[in-house]
Amino acid sequence: MITDKIKNIDLYTNIPLEIREYIKTLTNLASAGRHELSAGNYINLESYQTKPLNNAKYEAHQKYADIQLLISGKEKIYYKDKEHLTTDIEYNSEKDIEFFKEDVNGNFIELDGTNFVVLYPHEAHAPQVSVDNDKQTVFKAVAKVKL
Repeated sequence: MITDKIKNIDLYTNIPLEIREYIKTLTNLASAGRHELSAGNYINLESYQTKPLNNAKYEAHQKYADIQLLISGKEKIYYKDKEHLTTDIEYNSEKDIEFFKEDVNGNFIELDGTNFVVLYPHEAHAPQVSVDNDKQTVFKAVAKVKL
């Protein structure tokens, strides 16, 4: 896992240049939806309401690393090494996702519009969690980097 300020994203040359450039141009005026890039990479832009911790579930991916950041709003993303978790919903290769049984708790990162997090396949994560139980609408970018 990597977490840092968006202003430092160019330090991470393992993140494809087109994704770094795209991220630096994002504003509230960006169009929601899936934005295809090259080499199988893409960025999803979505708006939603954050949820209470007790509604969160750990998930993980196998084909892509996630780069998650908020364009507006705040949310928590909880994370845990997936080797410590038990599969609840088996891996779906078409959607590149699996879910885990354990309750979400422990370590988290708060995204606030100034930072990003990179999550790799061994790192289960529970995104979209409200900060201080304050449900709010956020606008989020999730870049998918094909591994």
